[in-house]
Formats: sequence, structure tokens, C-alpha cells
Amino acid sequence: MKHIGIIGGTFDPIHNGHLLIANEVLGALNLDEVWFMPNHIPPHKENKHLTNSIHRAKMIALAIDDHPSFVLQPIELERDGLSYTYDTIKLLVEENTDTAFYFIIGGDMVEYLPKWHKIDELTKMITFVGVNRPGYSRKSRYNVTEVDIPQFDISSSMLRERLSKKGSTKYLLPENVRHYIEENHLYGEK
Repeated sequence: MKHIGIIGGTFDPIHNGHLLIANEVLGALNLDEVWFMPNHIPPHKENKHLTNSIHRAKMIALAIDDHPSFVLQPIELERDGLSYTYDTIKLLVEENTDTAFYFIIGGDMVEYLPKWHKIDELTKMITFVGVNRPGYSRKSRYNVTEVDIPQFDISSSMLRERLSKKGSTKYLLPENVRHYIEENHLYGEK
């Protein structure tokens, strides 16, 4: 049986914090791979304005290019409408009968679990893995495997703001992603 971690999100843009989380969980749980799964339209985000999915997928591919156990999983980008984790996991479980899935979330999403679409059914299909995030608890009435990771307080929204103001993102983004953002004039880069 394969053991696959999934880290989902908008990845708008992907950053070193995402990569750190994936690598730490990969090692801590002895997973075979970690799939980066960008969502099409996240149901829990108020601001639905996202960078084009082609750009977001390309940035992920660039960021994970040098890690043999990291994979871009575009399944949610290939579907229309809201990206509910339940619907996606149901498809993945049906297509990968020999795989145990571990869905990696931060403390903010652990607290949000009671509001997830079909959460009770979802918990029967996957194992949730909660990583620590400053200011949030990983305690939940749902079964969540906890993995401690080094604290790296960074967010995509903070990076978008920095990029729009021409602030430094060195050591926050992979260099090839930073160059891609500059070359494609994303987030106010000229």
C-alpha cells in the first residue's frame, strides 16, 4: 500500500512554508509522496480573485521540480465549480484503491474542520494531519494526527502584498518561482 500526503490550497503563490510543511510531514510519517493540489475555487475563501490556475500550477511545478517525492496533482483545476475536498478525495480514493491518503492542514484549518463540506464522511476516507501554525490550536473533535514542524510564519497573502509593493521575497519563495513571478508580471511585478 502506498502512503500519500496531500497538501491543498490556492498556492497563490506557493512559498517555502508550503515546501517546509510537505517535507516535514513526508519524513515524520514516512510517506511515499506528497501531492500539491491547487484548488480551483476554494469554498472557504471570501476573496475568490485568484491568479490564473495555469500560473499557479506552473509555480508549483517549478517549486517542487527538484524534490523526487513531491508531485503536482491538478485534479481540482480540471473541474469546474467549487473545490470541495470531499468530492476530490472521493475521486482519488476510487482511482487509487491501494493508497492511504493523509490530508495535511494547518492549525487554522483544524479549527475550521467542523465547517467542512461532508466532514464526517471525509474523515472515513483520509487521515487528517495537523501541523502547528502560530496562533492556532490543533485540538479537534475529529481525529487529527499532529506533526510538529519548525515555525515559519509566512502566508501567500503576505507575499502578494510584498510583491505588490516591490518588497523583498528573498528566502521566502523558491528563486525559480520568484523569477517566474517577475517574468510574468504577477502580483504587481513589472
